[in-house]
Amino acid sequence: MQIFDASATRAALPFETLIPALRARFAAGCEVPPRHVHELLHPLGEVGVEAAERRMTSLIMPAWIPGRFYGVKIVNIAPGNAQRGLPGLHGSYLLFDARTGVPLAHIDGDQITARRTAAASALAGSYLARADASHLLLVGAGRVARLLPAAYRAVRPIKQVTVWARRADAAQALARELQAEGWQASASTDLQAACAEAHIVSCATLSTEPLVRGTWLAPGSHLDLIGGFTAAMREADDACFQNARVFVDTEEALHKSGDLLVPMQHGVFRADDLRGTLTTLSKGAATGRKSQTERTVFKSVGTALEDLTAAVLVYESA
Repeated sequence: MQIFDASATRAALPFETLIPALRARFAAGCEVPPRHVHELLHPLGEVGVEAAERRMTSLIMPAWIPGRFYGVKIVNIAPGNAQRGLPGLHGSYLLFDARTGVPLAHIDGDQITARRTAAASALAGSYLARADASHLLLVGAGRVARLLPAAYRAVRPIKQVTVWARRADAAQALARELQAEGWQASASTDLQAACAEAHIVSCATLSTEPLVRGTWLAPGSHLDLIGGFTAAMREADDACFQNARVFVDTEEALHKSGDLLVPMQHGVFRADDLRGTLTTLSKGAATGRKSQTERTVFKSVGTALEDLTAAVLVYESA
């Protein structure tokens, strides 16, 4: 079994390779059963860790390509790690031969998750963002947001990047990092003005309240919603979905995402209004952007298909 640490995993997943691989796999498909969610409660007291934070959540996400590869990603989320001086999330990926069960690789799950998430947004953007989109707004300044300029540059002529985050110092720090890499990047403290100027607005936060307002978005813009992966999380208000063509990574988003569930409850958006998924877009069964002036929205919640695609790329890179 081969071992790929964070550095090796990152090096094996350039967006110029990962995005086309995701397009091909969404078109071809694979087996993706429902993920398992387990709650683990540490029963003993621990100095400095509150009782409410002694719970760890473990997500187990399998997928396989019959006769070829079988993979499982395990993500452990421990809120109490902040008090322990540790990251709150740890992920690992195990790849097997789907015929024999022989272990093939142990791969850094954090790198797989972050890079495939950014790549999936860029894949959607290749269908939904205007062909001349050059101004990207990042809402959030975390690990995934950090990757989005490079991912989008693989599919659109991105020249200008604006960063907004709840903490102005975090937005400024990311803008400086991007400037050091040659980007025309700046931080903004006015999210409304930044939305009005951007061609692509990409949100990668853990917000439970809407950050982006539909009335702020310019005609012809593309809104990319990444961060909200539970029913209690929202990055966009109801107006973002009014008079917009809406797409998702998988139809599971209709049942899991607060960004969609709340507008559906309010009668602003219906499941029938959905225009396509990454599968139907990649197969050519759904039409992406139709005009320069229409607004498009893409909502992702993640799928084990993306993890498996990335893991196979890493394994085959060796």
